[in-house]
Amino acid sequence: MAINEEKLNAFMGQFVNDFGAVMHAATIVVGDQLGLYKALAEGPATAEELARRTHTDARYLREWLSAQAASAYVSYAPESQTFSLSEEQSFALAQEGSPAFIPGAFQITVAQFKAIPKMLQAMRTGLGVGWHEHDASLFHGTERFFRPGYAANLVSAWIPALEGVSGALNRGARVADVGCGHGASTILMAQAFPASSFTGFDYHEPSILHARDAAQKAGLDGRLRFEVASAKDYPGSNYDLVAVFDCLHDMGDPVGASKHVRDSLKSDGTWMIVEPFANDKLEDNLNPIGRAFFSASTFICTPASRAQEVGLCLGAQAGEARLRDVVTQGGFRHFRRAAQTPFNLIFEARP
Repeated sequence: MAINEEKLNAFMGQFVNDFGAVMHAATIVVGDQLGLYKALAEGPATAEELARRTHTDARYLREWLSAQAASAYVSYAPESQTFSLSEEQSFALAQEGSPAFIPGAFQITVAQFKAIPKMLQAMRTGLGVGWHEHDASLFHGTERFFRPGYAANLVSAWIPALEGVSGALNRGARVADVGCGHGASTILMAQAFPASSFTGFDYHEPSILHARDAAQKAGLDGRLRFEVASAKDYPGSNYDLVAVFDCLHDMGDPVGASKHVRDSLKSDGTWMIVEPFANDKLEDNLNPIGRAFFSASTFICTPASRAQEVGLCLGAQAGEARLRDVVTQGGFRHFRRAAQTPFNLIFEARP
């Protein structure tokens, strides 16, 4: 073997960074669930002071805080031996409603590690692993990770980018949110457009029960409904808007789902499709965002599709061209990219 020492050292440097990131992920989940970030956002503290604030053990916290400081998730002042959060760190780690809130992403990683035994079997046999077969941390983490992006963009940018949709929603429209999960997207729309009626559909009953509870807590349970149904059989017709958030690529038969959406819409209705950002060519997705989405797709999206009928397996990096093909096969004549963010592509489809 002809080993280039410089290239080997560069690769080993990447390994050390990745190994530290993987080990650090579990500490973020623990800190989030114990309320350590929120407590530290109240002001600088030593390990002992933070332990008193959070009713936790100071010796464990000293190690946890040191790990956070080594990862630059917490700031450390050697002269006072105190730890603190900068405004930016607090915005991302301690403020649940912020558009940059990230702890939910690490709950998803917990679910991936718990799925390793199932994925070993799936990759040997080609069988699927359904969304419902994952640990509950996936469902909660997905909502908490995606909700900030929806809160920052859905009402202010994505819906206005759709032709005539904002006006229709303000006047009063019928909306179906298909694959709604815990209902974050449905609730955001219902809060913004009180004249319209909303129904969220998902095949996963525990998620629907969670969504109903969330709607009640938000004081919206009388203005929107959540029902158990799949993308190919959800009830209702003459919808003004059907929305599908970050889940078309997870479906076993996205073409069949497209046909059902087409049949459920008014003749002048709109289908809003939100998908993970991806370019059409693999080589154009070999970047940090593609790395995250391809990894999630390996453990979550592709197995979910394979577990269903047809099992088309679009994957989380399907790209606009493949999505256009799926949508037009479903009977839609109009398809365009209406908006985008670094993490999402937003498409408008019309019959």
